[in-house]
Amino acid sequence: MNVKRHSAAFAAFVGLAVTSVAAVADDHAYTEGPVVNVAAIRTEYGKFDDYMKYLDTTWKTEQEAAKRAGNIVSYRVVTVEARGENDANIYLVTNYKNWAAFDGATAKGDAIAKQVEGTLAASNQNAVDRAKIRRVLGSWTGQELDLK
Repeated sequence: MNVKRHSAAFAAFVGLAVTSVAAVADDHAYTEGPVVNVAAIRTEYGKFDDYMKYLDTTWKTEQEAAKRAGNIVSYRVVTVEARGENDANIYLVTNYKNWAAFDGATAKGDAIAKQVEGTLAASNQNAVDRAKIRRVLGSWTGQELDLK
C-alpha cells in the first residue's frame, strides 16, 4: 500500500513539474531566434579598397562555403562612418541558426580554410598579412529574441 502511495505521489510530482515547465515557457513574450556575431574592423588609412577586395574574394568564398556546409545562415558587410580614429568603419555580421552551430567551430573553420586557402599555414600567413591593412577592434555575439 505504501508503494502505491509513493508511486502516486511521484507521478503527481512529475506531472506537476512537466506542466510547470510548459507554463513557464509560455510566460515569455519572445522565442529564441538566431545567433548573430558582429566583428568590428578598422581599415588602415588608404587601405579600405584593399580590404574590400579581400572581403569580396577570400572572405566571401569562405562564407559561401560555410553556408553550403550549413555552418552559417547568412553574412553581410556593413560600412559606417567612424567617429574617431579608433572606431570601426566596417562591421562583419554573421548569422547562425542557434548556439549549437558553434559546436566544433574550430574544426569546421579549419576545413573551410584548407578548402579555400590550401593549408592552415597559408590561412594563418594571410591573416598576418591582413594586419597591415586592417585592425580587428573586437566582436560580440548575441541571440535575437523574436517577439510573439
